[in-house]
Amino acid sequence: MPYVTTADGTEIFYKDWGSGQPIVFSHGWPLSADDWDGQMLFFQQAGYRVIAHDRRGHGRSSQTATGNEMDTYADDLAALFERLDLKDAVMIGHSTGGGEVARYLGRHGTARVAKAVLIGAVPPVMVKSDANPGGLPIEVFDGFRTQLAANRAQMYKDVPFPFYGYNRDGATISQGIMDHWWLQGMTGSVLAHYECIKAFSETDFTGDLKKIDIPCLILHGDDDQIVPYQDAALLSAKLVQQPTLKIYPGFPHGMCTTHPEVINPDLLAFIKG
Repeated sequence: MPYVTTADGTEIFYKDWGSGQPIVFSHGWPLSADDWDGQMLFFQQAGYRVIAHDRRGHGRSSQTATGNEMDTYADDLAALFERLDLKDAVMIGHSTGGGEVARYLGRHGTARVAKAVLIGAVPPVMVKSDANPGGLPIEVFDGFRTQLAANRAQMYKDVPFPFYGYNRDGATISQGIMDHWWLQGMTGSVLAHYECIKAFSETDFTGDLKKIDIPCLILHGDDDQIVPYQDAALLSAKLVQQPTLKIYPGFPHGMCTTHPEVINPDLLAFIKG
């Protein structure tokens, strides 16, 4: 299987399919590159080169005891860009992956990147503070850590309900999607997943967003129960230099999976535009 080895010896697994303009996908917590199945297939068939990696400690990448924070995630992604010599790329990040995209662009610049997309993404910052009064209390994330440490397997059975909006009245539940979420999560490292909670909730991406000088599409569902859009997409759109903001009524956090027939054409239109 293809891996890129980073400066600290970590092996990062990646998929690289097709040819044409590269689209690089960054996944959410605690998932893997497989969460992009519906987008990888669509865009490869549309004539693009599609690339997705498993973040360190997730999926098939090394289960490291160090580097489970945003600077290293961004540097790992930079190592992949350099290994594949990617140019004129489109970066797409969902949830935690949106933070990874923002930190990469803030830390490594836009020389290799033409456009960026943040979907249900965690920037600017999730945790509540005096500077971010609309954020979620730290107790929410402490609760995540407690649940994960106590029974990760059961937590990963429970989270997909709000993640996909399956806890809403009238929702049509896909057991296959639920099982796929659980399988991706359980493939990764409990340590990396535990430490990544701090990374996605407490990292402040404000400075990174301000440096994004390329067209940036920001997508969010207004029924996102994981990353509330009011403190995420609406604020991020005010910080990037060339924003396009779209809020989807009733869509959940995992809308790329539940509504690919809507999201994929919107992504394609932005990339072609």
